[in-house]
Amino acid sequence: MTGREAGADLKPMPGESPIIVLVRPQLAENIGSTARAMANGGLFHLRLVAPRDGWPQERAWYVSSGAQRILDAATVHETVADAVADCHRVFATCPRPRHVVIPVCTARGAAEELVDICQTRALRSAVLFGPERAGLENDDMACADTLVRYPLNPDHMSLNLAQAVMILAYEWWNAAVDRTPPRQLMTNETHVATKGELETFLNRLVSELDASGFLDNLPKRPGMVRNLRHWFQRGEVTEQELRTLHGVVTELSRGRMRRGRPEAQDPALPWAQEQEQQ
Repeated sequence: MTGREAGADLKPMPGESPIIVLVRPQLAENIGSTARAMANGGLFHLRLVAPRDGWPQERAWYVSSGAQRILDAATVHETVADAVADCHRVFATCPRPRHVVIPVCTARGAAEELVDICQTRALRSAVLFGPERAGLENDDMACADTLVRYPLNPDHMSLNLAQAVMILAYEWWNAAVDRTPPRQLMTNETHVATKGELETFLNRLVSELDASGFLDNLPKRPGMVRNLRHWFQRGEVTEQELRTLHGVVTELSRGRMRRGRPEAQDPALPWAQEQEQQ
């Protein structure tokens, strides 16, 4: 069953993906919010260790915002050891220094390791998150082989449970699934202008500036023209922006005092008029 009543049609990613283990969670709302965060990051497997108020709890489904299928599939375990018994690698989030010799990763570093563990080596992994008030205990972390710490403001490192899961889920999604470039130019219905289109506009602009007298200082003219060219060549000007600029030049040329060639001799004018009408 799909739709609003059953929530989003969520399902596990192909192959292995990290299991989120909530150790002694206290509030149903936090469990539901955790499921929502997991869904955002493409995580599906949720295990609960000794939830304080038992399981299931209706309030968790109420706040999961469409991630009900994750809650439907969640399993309950009496101990951490039982929850991770079928896992090959176990990570544990730990906000405070502990007197233990163990590898420590940031969320990004953990996500990169989890991609190698799950997708390259096809091993099963889990990430432990502790109770809301105090976090994981030493006995909980004794089941883990790697700690995860978030490099946050040392003067205020307080996260609620769902926020902590969201950070890891976000890094997992970026490392495992998302291929969105870190930066791109959104052009919508237009496109980046070709160098030929840009050259046509620049030739017309320089021609109009010559006719208006702006470039009359002959010793400075080459440098001024180069600066104009560098200005427009520096970015990715779109075809729509060039049409607008052609319109600007057209209106300026119509209003200026005629000092050079007549308007009819403008070699770019027919092309510019055609572009403005599109």
